[in-house]
Amino acid sequence: MRWNRHLNLQGEHAFLSPSSYHWINYNHTRLLERWTAAQAGAYGNMQHEYAQQEIKAKRESGLIGTVGQYINDAIRYRMETEQVLYYSENCFGTPDAIGFFRNLLRIHDLKTGKVSGSFHQLETYAALFCLEYGHHPLKIKIELRIYQADEISVLRPDPEVIGFIMEKIVEFDSVLEHRKREEAS
Repeated sequence: MRWNRHLNLQGEHAFLSPSSYHWINYNHTRLLERWTAAQAGAYGNMQHEYAQQEIKAKRESGLIGTVGQYINDAIRYRMETEQVLYYSENCFGTPDAIGFFRNLLRIHDLKTGKVSGSFHQLETYAALFCLEYGHHPLKIKIELRIYQADEISVLRPDPEVIGFIMEKIVEFDSVLEHRKREEAS
């Protein structure tokens, strides 16, 4: 058999992909709903990429609304974008924007979709920061922000909540590493 080589499609996934086969049970309405959601996701990714480029270039935005405010705040607070926070192969993550100045940890998250953002995600980033960089959550200040739908939600989390998440990360990482060693034996 001589196979056709679709080199331009390697690593890509079709919208009607066999690996996400649930579409075979959709009607036209559900198909178009899923298509619209996928397009919104792609648009959200483009907004994140644009914001990241503007922040890295330190170009304040003239945009009115969520994305513009997110960009301008990240620049004003001298934050980094897409900085990986790493505890182990089992637990790491990448906040949209993060900064640590004068004992104040700031983590900002840009949400472009309709689903409400959760501070649990940002609290977990804060826990990862504390674990990776050796800061105790009781000895620093933390401010978390979610930028969504032209609003900014702010949380100054309870340091004990961050400590609890840190303990869970350490505990669960140990459990997973133990299981990996068992499976390798």
